[in-house]
Amino acid sequence: MPESLVIATRESPLALWQAEHVQSLLQNQYPQTDVRLMGLTTKGDQILDKTLSKIGGKGLFVKELEVAMREKRAQLAVHSLKDVPMELPEDFVLAAVSSREDPRDAFVSPRYESFESMPEGSVVGTASLRRELMLRARFPHLVVKTVRGNVGTRLRKLDAGEYDALIMASAGLKRLGLAERIREILSDEISLPSPGQGALGIECLKHDRQTQEAVAFINDPVTRACTGAERTVSRALGGSCQVPLAAYATVADGLMRLRALVGDHTTGEMVCTEVRGPWTEYESLAAEAVENLLAQGAKHYIDKLLCVSEEK
Repeated sequence: MPESLVIATRESPLALWQAEHVQSLLQNQYPQTDVRLMGLTTKGDQILDKTLSKIGGKGLFVKELEVAMREKRAQLAVHSLKDVPMELPEDFVLAAVSSREDPRDAFVSPRYESFESMPEGSVVGTASLRRELMLRARFPHLVVKTVRGNVGTRLRKLDAGEYDALIMASAGLKRLGLAERIREILSDEISLPSPGQGALGIECLKHDRQTQEAVAFINDPVTRACTGAERTVSRALGGSCQVPLAAYATVADGLMRLRALVGDHTTGEMVCTEVRGPWTEYESLAAEAVENLLAQGAKHYIDKLLCVSEEK
């Protein structure tokens, strides 16, 4: 094992929690190895007045970390897997995917118990087109507005009265010790999670076999297969922040259940699919899900939204 390992991480509280969690796992596994963190501020952390779809997508959260690894200032980076682009640069690899925290979305509000209890015109904050699609489809009487920033920043905006409620990832709230802010965990039947939501991904250079071997014990095969299926669906349909897409896989008794949807967040229209099969055949299940969505007209939504995005 290496004498030292440096983990590149964003400096938001949640990113630091995730990096410190992996740091602890590595230190316990390799007590003789010096495991340190390198905090970096990414472009995605700096631009907070626009949605990700308008400023370049999820890659803005990882680019600076990849530069640090290329320059050998760090050996690995820890990401929320849902923030990792569907296509990694050729010289990088996802070396491990950790077991999953709760992947579902959460309803957060100081005033209301649930979306159903909110009166017409109430304002809900989210930066996710997927969540906006869910809200438009199921709660068309609500007003959806963009909210950016880390978890604490968004909660402060909520408490200041800028929003009546937020829809957030329950995993992040729980990891930061903020579970008491959750009024309701949203059923995945109501709000299907984003590909990779709740899991951590560990990225390193493809040629760095030593680091890949060092983090291999963190990899959870079932979570890797589930998130692999989800990310395969997203990749096949463009894998873009500009398209509202959800994909969520679970495994029970050796069988994977994969659900996916894509739609138009401006109207609430969507197409959905569900496939089942052996979890070890997750790539073929993902291909079947994609085929089903395309047969229902998914390309219409994708082309429409990408065209609108290019015009802007």
